[in-house]
Amino acid sequence: MSTSSTQSRHTNGRINSLQSNGHSSRDGSRPGKRIVSPNDAYLYALRVAYLTYLLQPKARRMQHTPAPQPPVQRSSTSINDLMKDFSLIRDNKSTRFPHGFMSELEKRLTGVLMGKERKPEYNDATVKRTFAAFFNAFTEQSFKKRMEKDRRVEDLVLIFFSNATKELQKGKTPADDSWKLMAERHLALFVRLVGLVLRDNDWARDRPELAGRLATLETKLLAHDQDLSSTPTRNGTSSGTTVEVVVPLSYEVKDMPLVQVVARIFGLTNAQVQSDINKYKPVWTEKAALQDLKSYQTYLNLNSWSTLRSDDFDLDGAYDNWRKAEAQDLSQMMLAIIQANPELAKSTPGSNLPQFHRQMSSPESANSGYPDALLKTSDHPERSSYVIEQPVDMTTINSGNPDPGASDGDDTAFTFIPPDARSYYRFIAAEAFAHDLNDTALQPSEATTETPATKLLSKQSMELLNELGLRWRIPPISRIVLFLDAVREKFLDEDITLDTLDAVFNFIKGQPSEAKKTQTFINPLMSDRTTWLLVDTALYQQILSSLHEALMRDLYNTMQQCYESKAPNIAPIMYVLENHIYEDPSFSKSPEEMDAFAGALYEGLQQKAHEKYRSYLEQHVPQDQQSWEFFNVIELGKAVTALAQKIQKRYKKNREVMGVNPLTALVETILPLYAEDARDIVTRILEHAQTEGKEVPIEDGFQLYAELTDIRRVHGEVLPNAPFPFSIEATLADFVWRWIAMTESAITDWVDQAIKQDNFRVRTDTPQQIPTEEQRHSVSVIDIFSSFNQAIDRIVQLNWDDDLQYAKFMTALAKIVGTGIARYCDVLEQRFSKEMDRLSPEQELAASQTKQEKWLQLAKDTWNNKEKIEPFQFFPESFVKLNNIDFATRQLDKLEHEVNVDACAAVIQRHALPVAQRQKKINNYVFTIKIVEAEDLKACDMNGSSDPYVVLGDEYQKRLAKTRIVYRNLNPRWDESVDITTQGPLNIIATVWDWDAMGDHDCVGRASLKLDPSHFGDFMPREYWLDLDSQGRILLRVSMEGERDDIQFYFGKAFRTLKRTERDMTRTITDKLSAYIHYCLSRRTLRNLTSKGISMSTVSSYFNRNRPQQPTPAPSEAEVANALKRLFAYFDDNFAIMNQTLTSTAMVMVMTRLWKEVLVTIEALLVPPLSDKPSQQRQLNQQELDIVFKWLQYLFDFFHAVDEETGEANGVPLDVLRSPKYFDITTLNFFYFEPTDALVRTSERMASAAAARQQSQRNRLSAPASLASPAFGGAAGLVGLPSTRRSKSIMLSRNLGTMKKAKEEKWKEAQADPNDDMILRILRMRPEAERYLKDRSRQKERLAAAAAADMIVRQSLMAGGGRMMGNLPRR
Repeated sequence: MSTSSTQSRHTNGRINSLQSNGHSSRDGSRPGKRIVSPNDAYLYALRVAYLTYLLQPKARRMQHTPAPQPPVQRSSTSINDLMKDFSLIRDNKSTRFPHGFMSELEKRLTGVLMGKERKPEYNDATVKRTFAAFFNAFTEQSFKKRMEKDRRVEDLVLIFFSNATKELQKGKTPADDSWKLMAERHLALFVRLVGLVLRDNDWARDRPELAGRLATLETKLLAHDQDLSSTPTRNGTSSGTTVEVVVPLSYEVKDMPLVQVVARIFGLTNAQVQSDINKYKPVWTEKAALQDLKSYQTYLNLNSWSTLRSDDFDLDGAYDNWRKAEAQDLSQMMLAIIQANPELAKSTPGSNLPQFHRQMSSPESANSGYPDALLKTSDHPERSSYVIEQPVDMTTINSGNPDPGASDGDDTAFTFIPPDARSYYRFIAAEAFAHDLNDTALQPSEATTETPATKLLSKQSMELLNELGLRWRIPPISRIVLFLDAVREKFLDEDITLDTLDAVFNFIKGQPSEAKKTQTFINPLMSDRTTWLLVDTALYQQILSSLHEALMRDLYNTMQQCYESKAPNIAPIMYVLENHIYEDPSFSKSPEEMDAFAGALYEGLQQKAHEKYRSYLEQHVPQDQQSWEFFNVIELGKAVTALAQKIQKRYKKNREVMGVNPLTALVETILPLYAEDARDIVTRILEHAQTEGKEVPIEDGFQLYAELTDIRRVHGEVLPNAPFPFSIEATLADFVWRWIAMTESAITDWVDQAIKQDNFRVRTDTPQQIPTEEQRHSVSVIDIFSSFNQAIDRIVQLNWDDDLQYAKFMTALAKIVGTGIARYCDVLEQRFSKEMDRLSPEQELAASQTKQEKWLQLAKDTWNNKEKIEPFQFFPESFVKLNNIDFATRQLDKLEHEVNVDACAAVIQRHALPVAQRQKKINNYVFTIKIVEAEDLKACDMNGSSDPYVVLGDEYQKRLAKTRIVYRNLNPRWDESVDITTQGPLNIIATVWDWDAMGDHDCVGRASLKLDPSHFGDFMPREYWLDLDSQGRILLRVSMEGERDDIQFYFGKAFRTLKRTERDMTRTITDKLSAYIHYCLSRRTLRNLTSKGISMSTVSSYFNRNRPQQPTPAPSEAEVANALKRLFAYFDDNFAIMNQTLTSTAMVMVMTRLWKEVLVTIEALLVPPLSDKPSQQRQLNQQELDIVFKWLQYLFDFFHAVDEETGEANGVPLDVLRSPKYFDITTLNFFYFEPTDALVRTSERMASAAAARQQSQRNRLSAPASLASPAFGGAAGLVGLPSTRRSKSIMLSRNLGTMKKAKEEKWKEAQADPNDDMILRILRMRPEAERYLKDRSRQKERLAAAAAADMIVRQSLMAGGGRMMGNLPRR
């Protein structure tokens, strides 16, 4: 059969055949196990170990042959004669030893005694003894002091000689004088040491005479002896010659290393082993070993069953390679035996001696690629029992030609090879492995970051096993497989650990080199499995399968403890499985078996999870249901969550183990159990609390919600497709509503306490410090918004997972915030009004005057034409209150964005019922009443004027609102709004009062109005001219909104409350300045400027009106400017006071309001208010008109406050200064002196254009701004005709953004729709235009009615067929 055809066959085919037929080519290759007795195994191992001793290279040693000893010659010169040379020159400085010599000599003597002296002559024991005796005397302090003082060498020499003599005489008889020559020799060594000290320290060069004397003394002492450098004997004579001789074998166990290893493995003493060796020594000879090899070689050549055959290999090529390598190994081993015992070659003819070949052994040798530990027998190649220097050919050795038939299959054919070598080898390997594991003297390998410290086979055991495999001709891979099979048995018996098994696999695969530590290194024998024996392949597969089964069982048992606090580590098991079992090509795992294991493991984990949960339930939930609390559910949930998190962290890197996720098994088991138990326990607790009339603490509910949501989060992550068993939000929502109700009941107290603890001062460290913008508001507004934020954050931190419920929570909190802000604004406004309405010192003085004194003072002031205009002394606390309102507005806007009001409203709108199913009755209604102005009021003061203000009250005389005071005006304008909430019709009474500094206030007049929600079903604003019961009338603008349970509504209401409070405070501040504005910008000031004072001609002109008047010269530019000088100074003084406390935003707001007051005052100079009645006001002449417009420009520049150096504006922005009223005033210059007929035509043209625009814009929801002016009165005003003016609804005021947008739209409408109001106001000063004014009034009423009717129809259509009362406008 060819090699190629043989290699094409699959390995498993022959393996299966082998397993099925049970056939093997020889007993040793059969997979079945022969029963091996320990004694037989011991004897076979012992004979191999003994053979190794016989074949080891013979040791050689050097043998000493002593030389003939010369006769001892005595010295005829005494020590005193030798020292004469020193005594003759004792006074010479050059003969004294130098300073420091004693310490150096002491070091040298110490070196001699410790054996560190480099000179060989000082290593003799007798020399060290005499030197030690001298050293004792030398180290005495008295001797050292004397020597350091005299520094004479002869003293040292004499002392040494004296101590040496005493030491050498010890143990000698008086007749024995052999010590004398030894004393002189030792003295010579001492003198030589002294000379060495001098030379080594470079002192001999400075003292040449001393060095010469010492050399002479040494020569004389050695005159009758050999040189000291020769190796002395014990008696002082020189050694003889040395020869090399062969050490004969002792045949003692103590000289047999491998025999001792066998004795230790089998637990025998050396004496027992020695007895067996002595018994079998005649049989276990080199000749018998050579005969075994010859017989084996014969069987190999004959392809006998006693050796491996081609049937034992899967490929014929593998068998051929093995046989070739086997022949070479046999030749090497036989030559090694002959070299060890050359006598064996004498019986062989010379032509049959082995021939040496020059070529090297084949690279395909069986030893190539083996693990080093399995090939080496010793670290010293010379001790090898079979290694020779060159390959040889042993085929010519005469083997005696044994009869193959006679020995084929005979178990006793060999002396050193057992009948079943594989079984014997496996048995001995197991015994050696067990012994080394239990050997405490055997040190484990060093632990690394990747492998722990392990103990496998000792070096001696590996040498024995290699020797056994070599002698028994077991292939290297078979040795590995058999050793692994022995290890497998130990592992199954739980005699070794998993780390040891891992170390064994790494051992048989071979260790990586230093350069490849991070790479996987597989021994070539393990990778090239085509060379394996079939029986080894089958056994190896059986080993892997058995180990896999055992490891899977261990893995299952280990995973059953994975939910414990300290679970065993599965990494070692997984590492062995993945790196040594699954990666091995000889192992094949069945998918069905793996699936079955995964299923069993998953069921086991679920059972363990259930048991773990039951233990938690028993631990945290008491048996008595009456004692259940939320705390028990929380603690149980924490335990479950902690366990899940621990398992998630524990298996973070490897989430699945054999296809099973421990976390999934845990969560799928315990989370549904916990959810159901939590639902039942919570329901039972709530029912019990309701029965007992108690309430579960709110914080317990919040904590429970946090724990349950955490459980639900884990449930969703692990089980995304499984719904949570119950709705947590529906169960625990009542706790949130209870907390909101508690917050609502406490909000007023929070606000009151914050105000009570506030002194309303800027928050500076020192009074002299200039406050920053952030320091200009006080602590109360910070405290209340801190309370608001804490309340909202408490709900936000719950992370409520129901959007609709969360939006409703935020809506309720928005209502609470609005309540708190309303309370804060109300208290601050009351305090602010009290501070601003206080009497001045002059008023307090006047209050104490008698009535006669008051009349006299009033007459005096009238005669002197004196106006009591005094600057108002503002309190800093008042400005801080205004700053607080401004800060509150900004904080509320920030809060509105953080809450995400629009998103909450959208969620509620999305879940709202259809329009047809909504509740059609609105319980609460919000009426917004704006007190606009009054006309033709009764004069209540002696100066022919009044100081009017309005008080709104209900039919039960409850005050609802109060306006500011407008001083000295019978046609006042307030423009103040108030919100009134009602559940049904309400009658309101508007009372106009005249403010008096002294005494009671006078009633100017009253009017009443019924607020009926049914009349405002279209939610359109209406204007009412109400006639007073005395004289004149008052204009009220009324609009209605249904109070909505809507978050945008509540925020809008809170914003409007803040803005109204801010506006009212600002107006109150500006009212304190407006009196002086009216005084400076009055017609009297204008008259004084044009007439330059009162003269007789001026008085006479009043009585001669028909005479032609002489033209008065126009005032100069400086005179016009000087007329405003006092006003500007007044502004500067007050602005300086305000700037110390007000924020920049509040400052601009006050200046803006003052600018509006300036515009109203200038407008009043030019034209009367709009009405359908003629006015008594006189039209200004051209000169006066020019002065007024110059004043307007001066005031514009003053309020804009442009820095002349930088050009930067520091005052009111231009877009605010250039308001619609400013443009209306500037347009007066075009019409002011036009003839009446021209003005009428222009007005008619504008009216026609307005009607056309109204007709073309029917599709708009609001009418043009040109129709939004106040009505002229008449019947329509009495019935309250709907106004087309855009209503400032709460929804348009829900944040700063919507308010800014509404203001921009109002500005655009004012710019886009010019009107004829200013023309009509000019016509009021023209008596001839009285009829046109009435006609134009009726026309505007008809247009307004048509626009309102059209809007009602369109709103009805948009609401779905006219159902307007039931539903409020939606976004």
